Amino acid sequence: MKVERLQPKDNVLVERQHLEQLLQALAARDYEIIGPAISGGAIVYDRLAPDAVLPSGWTDEQQGGKYRLKRRTDDALFGYVVGPHSWKKFLYPPIQRLWRSERKGRGFSIQPEQETQPKQAFIGARACELQAIAIQDQVFLHGPYPDPNYKARRENLFIVAVNCGQAGGNCFCASMNTGPKATFGYDLALTELLGNEPPSLLVEIGTERGAEVLSQVPHRRASESDRQAADRIMAETSRRMGRNLDTREIKALLYRNYEHPQWDNVAARCLSCCNCTMVCPTCFCTTVEDVTDLTGNHAERWRKWDSCFTVDFSYIHGGSVRATTKSRYRQWMTHKLATWIDQFGMSGCVGCGRCITWCPVGIDITAEARAIRASDLASPPTDAEQGFA
Repeated sequence: MKVERLQPKDNVLVERQHLEQLLQALAARDYEIIGPAISGGAIVYDRLAPDAVLPSGWTDEQQGGKYRLKRRTDDALFGYVVGPHSWKKFLYPPIQRLWRSERKGRGFSIQPEQETQPKQAFIGARACELQAIAIQDQVFLHGPYPDPNYKARRENLFIVAVNCGQAGGNCFCASMNTGPKATFGYDLALTELLGNEPPSLLVEIGTERGAEVLSQVPHRRASESDRQAADRIMAETSRRMGRNLDTREIKALLYRNYEHPQWDNVAARCLSCCNCTMVCPTCFCTTVEDVTDLTGNHAERWRKWDSCFTVDFSYIHGGSVRATTKSRYRQWMTHKLATWIDQFGMSGCVGCGRCITWCPVGIDITAEARAIRASDLASPPTDAEQGFA
């Protein structure tokens, strides 16, 4: 294959056997490779060696409260959807030290944590996950108080996206206009063309940096038939979405239904286990813990992921603001689909379906929204109702 000058928006074809050379080209530029690996019966995101073999011939079966890996009848590299991990854990770690302090005479000297952030390359980010990263950018970069640690990780990021060749049982990204095709936020985007011989990947170049890296990988210009084949795959994936969410005026719908009986219905099933918030690629709730040693001369402050489903999360002097499971589930779903829009100008849900898959009792956010819409109270909330009591 001929190596030639590439630029953003170019479409080229790379034989599957040369994908390893892409990983090696990134490693040569000091990127830490992070991509899919099989662990604990699931496909997760983990750090990979430059010569790592990506899991091939696997798919996943997902329904409410169910995830199973299964063998495919082919050797597809990306023939599955999303698992329990999201890229959030590499950009916004679950636990992070913020500062340390040492006793100096009668006072303390505080030393902010100054980590050296590695260059990271994400391999296999899906379209819904790119939207999730964009949402996190809105929270941590574009607000009045940018997060310096997130900013440092984000600036050193190279993204190889993958357009989904199949939809999962709980996917509804098409409803949220976030997939299955990646349209922004990537350096390179791959579409696996299983019908090609030899097996190939259509690669869409998103940035100058992506073009420079791909120039080190054997390729040829994509033909019109290659592009049409990729378009057909995207259309078929959109058609086979496992779930659907009607988003028409959903913010107003939820605002006027704070006291809908469906909240009691879901509360009777919800375990307040926090799984939905832990696997969600956009949830960002945290708590802060201060620890000291036995001498009292050394102290540290740590930030850890938390969840609005815990009683303590909304605790203030006198008790918890949201003491019931009903109020906590209502807060989460209404924030995700409604108040997030007021807060950040976009929905907090990307349609990945993780919250459905990893809920032990299979609570389905799309079904809950559908039930509320089916019996809309159609009246504005009172001031008390707007308090989320």
